[in-house]
Amino acid sequence: MSIVRTHTYYELKIASFEESFLNYKPPVLPDELSHLPDRVSKVFVGKTIFITGGSGFLGKVLVEKILRKCPDIERIYLLLRTKKGSNPKQRVETIFSSVLFDYLKELKGVEVLNKVYPIAGDVSEPDLAISESDRRLLADTVQIVYHAAATIRFDEGLKKAVLLNTRGTKLVLELAKEMKNLEVFVYVSTSYCHLEEKVLFEKAYPPPADPHKIIQTMEMLDEPFVETISKKILGTFPNSYAFTKCLSEHLVVEQIEAGLPCAIARPSIVIPIWKEPLPGWTDNINGPTGLLIGAGKGVIRTMFCNNQGYADYLPVDITVNGIILLTWNYIGNNDSVRTICHLTSSQEWRVTWQEIIDIGKSIVTTEVPLNGAVWYPGGSMKSSKLVHNICVFFLHTIPAYFLDAIIYMSGNKPCLVRIQDRISKGFEVFEYYANNQWEFRNEHVHYMRRIMNQREKFEYKIDGNDMDIRNYFRDCIMAARIYILKETPDTLPRARIHMKIMYFVDIIAKILFFGLLLWTIFKWSDAIIAIGLLLFNLVRLFFKSTFSAFNSDANVGPILNKEL
Repeated sequence: MSIVRTHTYYELKIASFEESFLNYKPPVLPDELSHLPDRVSKVFVGKTIFITGGSGFLGKVLVEKILRKCPDIERIYLLLRTKKGSNPKQRVETIFSSVLFDYLKELKGVEVLNKVYPIAGDVSEPDLAISESDRRLLADTVQIVYHAAATIRFDEGLKKAVLLNTRGTKLVLELAKEMKNLEVFVYVSTSYCHLEEKVLFEKAYPPPADPHKIIQTMEMLDEPFVETISKKILGTFPNSYAFTKCLSEHLVVEQIEAGLPCAIARPSIVIPIWKEPLPGWTDNINGPTGLLIGAGKGVIRTMFCNNQGYADYLPVDITVNGIILLTWNYIGNNDSVRTICHLTSSQEWRVTWQEIIDIGKSIVTTEVPLNGAVWYPGGSMKSSKLVHNICVFFLHTIPAYFLDAIIYMSGNKPCLVRIQDRISKGFEVFEYYANNQWEFRNEHVHYMRRIMNQREKFEYKIDGNDMDIRNYFRDCIMAARIYILKETPDTLPRARIHMKIMYFVDIIAKILFFGLLLWTIFKWSDAIIAIGLLLFNLVRLFFKSTFSAFNSDANVGPILNKEL
């Protein structure tokens, strides 16, 4: 009887989570805080903002937050290029069709979106590919610039990464210098761009090379040749992303020293939304989201990393709050000293790789399973590269080819080998960061917390005091299920049944494997024993002959000495 009651309670608990997730509304400002001023939003009143990277993950959340909390802005200009046949105006419409903006539309009305205008251009092109009329418009009207555009592909070719990340930053800075009323230029960098510094402070560091010379070199050389010398240029940097972001920072620092109002935000690994406006929302599978999806589908069975190591993660809504507060502190408080700010979490709470795997496995096997899992989630982390590679061959490569063969014979298009190739490339990047550790000091964030009032702390949260890691990951998996994998909530019951089936399939497969292993050992036991005895005798004879030779040499020495 007690088993039935526990099962019923468990089912109700899951149903309650699903309902609360689908009907979630961000927390409303408590009445007792409404009398306090919101000094942050006042900084944006009547301002015109120019944003690069506004169509990216962080950029979308930044636009949504500004429109929701600071609706009295004058205008937001987004630099957008034509992409996949969609012009900049069509791309803005596509951005606002995202579920991310549903709460904003409900709260402020659809009219608030009319404050956002596209500017046709491309960060990777000379002069940003902006028309002269648009350039004059930006120069005459913009007060705040957020430069967040960058290629975040860690395996991006060096030439493309330099032209987009580094030269793009230089060109946006040149545009900012033309702006007559510029109050601050905020560059969105990364805390992982000075990798030789194991303890990173909120200050400028020297670049690995002259960014101007690197830009000139990339402009002159063709891409195939650049790839042949890229390792030499990168030096100790593990990838083009970290290298080019480091160079870009120095360009901004140069302008700070020249008197241009600039600030640098260094977020760590930006992950899905924690609290507002939509928990768990993301538009990509970077970071732990991809790891949880791969493990949840049963295609990731092994990883090479220190399981007690940790990475520094920060939810995108907290990251955006930090960027907005950095703007407020620079403009509203006239603070031109704290111009570099670490938006990081590891000084306050840390989640090890093992905890991520354990929590994720618990969620995808019991509460929020993914559709069509190819195997029951499992596997482990390996501290030995050799053991990991062996496991990759037996647990990733062979099953991928086997299942693709079945998929092909069933008349469908094989996909698992291709997926495993992508996972392997991802591991190459992942392993460097998973097996190294950095400490990021974020005193400037602590300073801003001290000068904020209680309302501002509520409206622009930049702490993780009430973070529940399990609930957060559950939201992330549920959101990834709905918004990335397009697996609707009504498919959850069937997915849970499938997961239970895969659990028994996994157990039966293990029993059969070890049974076959024991049978093989038993069947060949006489041969194995004979080989073992042969090896033992060979080793024994080797040591016996070696010992005899040693004794002979030991006897010859005294005889020779005696005769001499």
